[in-house]
Order: sequence, then C-alpha cells, then structure tokens
Amino acid sequence: MKENKMRTDRLNNKKEFRNKEGKKTFEKQEQLFDDQIEGRNAVLELLESGKDINKIFIEKGEKHGSINKIIAIARDKKIVMVEKDKRQMDEMAQTENYQGVIAIVPPFEYAEVEDIINLAKERKEDPFILLLDGIEDPHNLGSIIRTAETAGVHGIIIPKRRAASVNSTVNKVSAGAVQHMKIARVTNLTDTIRDLKEAGLWIIGTDMDAKTYYYDQDLKGPICIVIGSEGFGMSRLVKENTDILIKIPMKGKITSLNASVSAGIVMYEAVKQRN
Repeated sequence: MKENKMRTDRLNNKKEFRNKEGKKTFEKQEQLFDDQIEGRNAVLELLESGKDINKIFIEKGEKHGSINKIIAIARDKKIVMVEKDKRQMDEMAQTENYQGVIAIVPPFEYAEVEDIINLAKERKEDPFILLLDGIEDPHNLGSIIRTAETAGVHGIIIPKRRAASVNSTVNKVSAGAVQHMKIARVTNLTDTIRDLKEAGLWIIGTDMDAKTYYYDQDLKGPICIVIGSEGFGMSRLVKENTDILIKIPMKGKITSLNASVSAGIVMYEAVKQRN
C-alpha cells in the first residue's frame, strides 16, 4: 500500500524534466562512433533510416542476395559507391564479419535525456527507459539496444566513462537498431537518476540480492530499468538511488546471467504488463 501511495504522489507532483547541461556539451571526439557501419543488415537499416551516408564501400566480385538490394537503394539515393578488393576491405573493416559492405557515416550524435522524455510525450506513452550502469562489452550493448528497440523502449542512458560507447561493433550487433534508438551519454548517472525521479519516473534496479522477483513487480507507468555491469552489477551510488530492486530467479549452479539476457527478460516482462 505504501509503495502504491508513493507512486501516486510522485506522479501527481512530477516536474518537467530539467536539462542541467542545457545545450549539448559533449566534446566532438566523444560523439564519434568510429564513422563506419559494417554488415548487410546494419547497412540496410541505415539506408532505410534516411540518415546521412558519406560513402559505401563494396567488395569486388559476384553479387548475391541482399548486397544487390543495398546497391539498388544506394544508387536510388545517389550515394557514392566504391568497389574494393577483399584485401583492401579487410584492412578497412573494424569487425571480422563485415559481409562485403562498409558504409562511411557522419559521427554518431547522442541524444539528450530530455529528448527521450519528450519522445514518450509525443507518443502519449509513459516513459520506458533503460539505464546501463557500466556495460563495457560492445556486443552486450548492441544486443541490449536491439532488444530495447523491439520492446518499444523510448531511450537508453549510458555513462561517458568506464562503459562501451556506440561504435561499429555495437551497430552491427544491434542489427541496425542503433539507427532507431535514442541513446543519451551522461557524465553522472546518480544526478541523472535524480532528474528522472523529478520527472515522475520510478527507478527499478536489477540485483541478485533483491527480495522481489521481476514478474511480481508492477512495471507499468513511467519507469527506468537499471541494468548493472557484467560481473559486478550496479555501482553502490546507483543502487542506493533506486526506488525498487528486483531479481531474476536462478535455479542452476551459475548465479548470474549475461547482462543483455537479463535486460531482455525484464524488458519483455514490462512489455507484457504494459500491453
């Protein structure tokens, strides 16, 4: 009963989300995302998103499957295409399985947290946000972004330090979902959490020592789900500033899940409850 009253009070007294930093203050180099997208699915998503592409490099040789669709769309959009031999492409590639295509793009532009809140307002939906506390593996970050996009998450918040940023590996693993997801990069997660609370959101952390199972927790309404780092979980200050802690039941000898798996389980429980 007390928890429900707290939820009602917070919603009734919520304030407009305030952007302490005002205009974007990230340094230019912190916005870079390695300036290339690799892999057929990722490049197709990029082409269909309508975002700027400087140039597309394609491996010489016979063309089969989706590479022909990429060429057709790029030609229709009048994007410069350059063919290179496999050795040259291998030297350019930042991932092993680039599938014969590399798109050169402008620097990745991170969103502001306020942009994420505004997107939820535009959709007339309660904010559904993910906050990642120190996810360092770009493969995990890419997987989380992909699942978040399919689950209807309005945006993802990541820290500037000691965490993976958006790069070509993240984009490829996300299957291009990066192009459709608002991602904010912040200096201080604790300050951001306090701002989210003032905007009316409930901060729900995932922690193996929690008493409540994720499926027993109300995940409707304006929420921000916190996923901790691989192996260490949430940092102390972030954990102390959560409103509610939840856990996923563990039945085997292994006591933790991959961060992207944990995120997916909790996100889709929220989807089930909110639909």
